[in-house]
Amino acid sequence: MDTDDLSRFCCQNTDCPDHGIRGRGNLTVCARYGPHQRRLLYCKTCKARFSERKGTPLFDTRLPEAKVVEVLAHIAEGCGVRKTGRLVGVNKDTVVRLSLLAGQHAQQLHDKLVAFSPEDTGGPVR
Repeated sequence: MDTDDLSRFCCQNTDCPDHGIRGRGNLTVCARYGPHQRRLLYCKTCKARFSERKGTPLFDTRLPEAKVVEVLAHIAEGCGVRKTGRLVGVNKDTVVRLSLLAGQHAQQLHDKLVAFSPEDTGGPVR
């Protein structure tokens, strides 16, 4: 995938007419920042700037993406907070914070997807 392929992203400004709509072509990379050169995105519609990680559990974390994924994989497998912290090498408070963020993100995604689910007509399942 092209490193500047922005089709998966959408404007994070809730006041923007293009908020939440992917693939509009309204986003550009206006800068890169930090030691991992994260992309700072710019919305041409509302002029807002935001991190490519905004709206995800990875936003405002300083851990490498692989370590965050490792933490969440252990939690998904049922490991406890303290055990996950020991196995991955992070503080238990970090495990709790990432778990809460991922849970909130999953809840928002679920609610959005359920809103588009077909209505149950009560008929037989085919």
